[in-house]
Formats: sequence, C-alpha cells, structure tokens
Amino acid sequence: MSLFRRPHYRSEATAFLDDLKASHPNLEAQQRQGRALLWDRTVNPEWRDQFAQARVAQPAYVYQTSPRDAKP
Repeated sequence: MSLFRRPHYRSEATAFLDDLKASHPNLEAQQRQGRALLWDRTVNPEWRDQFAQARVAQPAYVYQTSPRDAKP
C-alpha cells in the first residue's frame, strides 16, 4: 500500500464523471462518433505533397527587418 494513498477517496470530478456516464450510457459512443466527424479522416496524399511544396521557410528571427524593407 502506498504511503500517500488516501483510502476510499473519490474527487468531486471523478464522482461527477462516473454519475454522468451511469446516467448516459451512450455518451462515450456519441463522443467517438463526434471525433470521427472531425478528426479521424484519411489524408489525401496529393494534397499533403502540395502543402509540403508550398511551405515557405521561416527566418530564424521573425521580427528582424531586412535591409530591403528599410524605409529611407
């Protein structure tokens, strides 16, 4: 047994989440469905290559002005 373990302790957040999941059993399925809509997508390899080719190199110090940008 761990020296720092508090026996039978449940935080309010854990209790809330457990109660929420018990009262809404399909909640996790809905979350997975929502994630699939936005995040679980296949990437078009042609687009990925076009984005990589169009990338512009960023200078080492972004806020440094170049001499050609200087105004007389």
